[in-house]
Amino acid sequence: MKKMLILISLILFIVFMSRDEYTINENTIRFRVISNSNSAKDIIMKEKVVDELSTILFEKTNSLEETEKNIVSNIPRIENKIDNLFLKNNYDKTYNISYGLNEFPKKTYRGKTYEAGLYNSLVIEIGEAKGNNYFCILYPSLCLLDYENKEEQNEKVEYRFKIVDLFKKIF
Repeated sequence: MKKMLILISLILFIVFMSRDEYTINENTIRFRVISNSNSAKDIIMKEKVVDELSTILFEKTNSLEETEKNIVSNIPRIENKIDNLFLKNNYDKTYNISYGLNEFPKKTYRGKTYEAGLYNSLVIEIGEAKGNNYFCILYPSLCLLDYENKEEQNEKVEYRFKIVDLFKKIF
């Protein structure tokens, strides 16, 4: 009976701790690129923008301040890269870059749901910005999982709870 009570308690604890709702605190910086529309051309251009900017934005940084400095100091370079990309691809849309507090909808990323709200972020809106968006977190670096090793993108990340490991050892 005692083991059954422990088992039920552990299961309830695990269910409670594995809820999908997460709040990202003020010590993060989000990154979002919103395509003009969901047409193939617009989605492809959004992906090209993300790929082009990955060399600037997805650098490993050690602090929030370092990441902010990297973004702010590179805004002209980001604009130049987007201008050249649009020109090279004969893409006649405008874009808007906003760094600071930006409104984000509720978002599911890598199986986790993040609450809607105002977040410190770099947002690039392409054209009418009515299409799907690319989303990641620049600090702490959750974008790096997607872009550091493109060959390994299909590898799954394993999340484990110490309490579950302990539970498996006991039973």
